[in-house]
Amino acid sequence: MQTSHTIIVADDHPLFRAALMQSLGSQVSAAKVLEAETLQQLEDQIQTDIDLVLLDLHMPGASGFSGLIYLRTHFPSVPVVVVSGNEQASVIHRAMHFGASGFIPKSSSMSTIAQAIQLVLDGGQWVPDDVPEADQQVDAQDSQFADQLASLTPQQFKVMVMLTEGLLNKQIAYELNVSEATIKAHVTAILRKLGVYSRTQAVIAAGRLRIEHPQDESIN
Repeated sequence: MQTSHTIIVADDHPLFRAALMQSLGSQVSAAKVLEAETLQQLEDQIQTDIDLVLLDLHMPGASGFSGLIYLRTHFPSVPVVVVSGNEQASVIHRAMHFGASGFIPKSSSMSTIAQAIQLVLDGGQWVPDDVPEADQQVDAQDSQFADQLASLTPQQFKVMVMLTEGLLNKQIAYELNVSEATIKAHVTAILRKLGVYSRTQAVIAAGRLRIEHPQDESIN
């Protein structure tokens, strides 16, 4: 009897998301494939029994590695595989350091992607065979900030992302449908947990987890 797996494809690129979902449905045994194009949609989906998340590093509601850190903090039992157009060795090593169960370049063939996912579903880890050693490991400041970011509540994380996008307190309050006073309290708590004294310092600190957005995300 085949074991059914529920997988979420979290990517804001509709063509890639559709191609990946179709491939998984045909190549991964008994797979039920869901989709999300924002971190909020992903969070809504992950409330059910999920066996694996395939996460793009660039999607609304997250910035660089922050989405990965958020998922590993608040949903630690769910494996996360990064599927990204950023294929630098340093990006791959950092993703694994921050808790990913695998890293699959978007330039990989669909058959390779399916094989990698099956390996992770079976309890393994997967990265490309030809990944060189990183020039430097994740530095202490990155690790410290990741730990601080992990201390944020889900609502504080959402506020933090909006701060990095340059939104004012009243704009964040409108987006989250809460009072401006609530947002001010969240910002105060965020600054304390991140060990900074201003919104600007918080945004600069969050910038450590950003990575360059790939210009071309091809599908083989």
